[in-house]
Amino acid sequence: LSKEIEFQGLEIELAEKRIKEFGFLITTKEDVVNTTKEKLKIIQESLDAKKGELDDIISQTKKEEDILLAESEKLSAKIDSRLLKAYKRIRNSSRNGLAIVPIDRESSAGSFIKLPPQRQIDIAARKKIIVDEHSGRILVDNELAAEETEKIEKILAKVLKK
Repeated sequence: LSKEIEFQGLEIELAEKRIKEFGFLITTKEDVVNTTKEKLKIIQESLDAKKGELDDIISQTKKEEDILLAESEKLSAKIDSRLLKAYKRIRNSSRNGLAIVPIDRESSAGSFIKLPPQRQIDIAARKKIIVDEHSGRILVDNELAAEETEKIEKILAKVLKK
């Protein structure tokens, strides 16, 4: 009987030791949870601020986007349907939505892999549509890209003045 009492006393001490250990674990976990909640709050505030900035930018560019989409619809009626489908497929498959990229510093702006000089000459000649083997995007020379950017800016300026 005395051995049983001694054994139960040891069991009680062991249980109390475990209670203290788990109490310590609970406090450390609560500290971790509190610091994580504080970090989450800071990140959430930052996210809300960035969402506000994004909404402002979207509202500012909404009119320009509508104009460009209308112009795109108008011009897409003039393009061969096979080429238009290929363009849309390339555009949907790319990460940033660019289907046509210029050559910048002797490499494609889509894959950033250097192009051979003969390929660059073919692109600059503008005789046929050339697709980048690595990114699958249509390549144009830098001058053509600049010309088209100017045309788009003129169309936007003209429509926005009205």
